[in-house]
Amino acid sequence: MSQRKSKDPAQEKEGINPAQKKEDVIRSDAPMQGEGNYSAGRRYDKSQQDFVKSGQVDEAARKAEPDSAQEREDMQKAEQEGRRHARK
Repeated sequence: MSQRKSKDPAQEKEGINPAQKKEDVIRSDAPMQGEGNYSAGRRYDKSQQDFVKSGQVDEAARKAEPDSAQEREDMQKAEQEGRRHARK
């Protein structure tokens, strides 16, 4: 399978693949991720740890609470529906 040539001569000269994300090029030492994108997983894990350390979890939980009884009921129904499809 042949690779498509870049139309930008500067990118061709530097060997840059415009389809790759900058984060993956910089942080990933594996050219192919296979079954999972490990660099994306590490970025996600780090962002979650940083969020927990920031102390904003309680505030975010309060903002996520339903504003009315109807919204609470809708959220509970949606959760039950999701659990019906979950693996056991």
